[in-house]
Amino acid sequence: MSTSDTTTTPADGVPETAAVSLVGGTAVVTGPDRPGRRRPARAAAGNAARAVSSPWASLAAIVIAGLWTVPTFGLLLTSFRNRSDILASGWWTVFTNPTGFTIDNYTEALTGGDTALAQYFINSTVITIPAVLLPILLASLAAYAFAWMDFPFRNALFVAVFALQIVPLQVALIPLLRMYNETFHFGGTYWSVWISHTIFALPLAIFLIHNFMREIPSELMEAARVDGAGHVRIFFRVLLPLITPALASFGIFQFLWVWNDLLVSLVFLGGTPQVAPLTVRVAELSGTRGSAWEVLSAGAFISMIVPIVVFLALQRYFVRGLLAGGLKG
Repeated sequence: MSTSDTTTTPADGVPETAAVSLVGGTAVVTGPDRPGRRRPARAAAGNAARAVSSPWASLAAIVIAGLWTVPTFGLLLTSFRNRSDILASGWWTVFTNPTGFTIDNYTEALTGGDTALAQYFINSTVITIPAVLLPILLASLAAYAFAWMDFPFRNALFVAVFALQIVPLQVALIPLLRMYNETFHFGGTYWSVWISHTIFALPLAIFLIHNFMREIPSELMEAARVDGAGHVRIFFRVLLPLITPALASFGIFQFLWVWNDLLVSLVFLGGTPQVAPLTVRVAELSGTRGSAWEVLSAGAFISMIVPIVVFLALQRYFVRGLLAGGLKG
């Protein structure tokens, strides 16, 4: 091992002496203000970064994304094709014979039937917005209690809530329906589907938001308590702005789940046009024999408009919520 002294001038203009030691062929730089640093570690980090940004990795991601998009692209082409063309050939034949496109499928999906599709859009919106806001509010309050409040059996209750995720929601549909009809007497109303979606979403929402809250430094809560803030003020003034990405991430998942749900709404609301969501109408577009594929594909794309707009509007919060807790510093 050999050692030599070198003088360096940092950004503040004050020279400082650093000792360079050779340990097994590795240069270790030490100084009065800094610990030993191994140069190969920095080189290894650079190699890892270059590996992640490899053009082959980017190419693989593009190929996977393309394959994932192919079924949706085929459904889009099918929604503009004539019924006779759909029955005669597959959607990929449009590349060799690009004819027979029409918008009649969308006209039939929008205006066909006894009730306008706009009514189903309104029903889905009325169902979805409270079914998203209610679990977010209740889950964030419960997550705060599990994360920052001490009470008996806290860990056992949290494990019990987490374990509820493995219970299939289908086993609760009939008991809930009987309770709504016989005990509370609001079966067939929006309250039944709002409460049901809230119940089914709470276990996952509490788990995700609790894990996000645990990443927040405890010094923030201690400083708020020193200033005289209670739990209510700490939650709404300190934590709520910090957990916005997590709430938005879960909100997107819950919105997509409720908007695309058919089973829960059909069980608790029925299929009447006054309260049925858009998914009920889309299921009816296939016809009595399930062969009207062209109208069904057009209705599917019409129903996708709102979820796409919501996702694009909250995309930056969604990405931040996914990365929360995975990065330090």
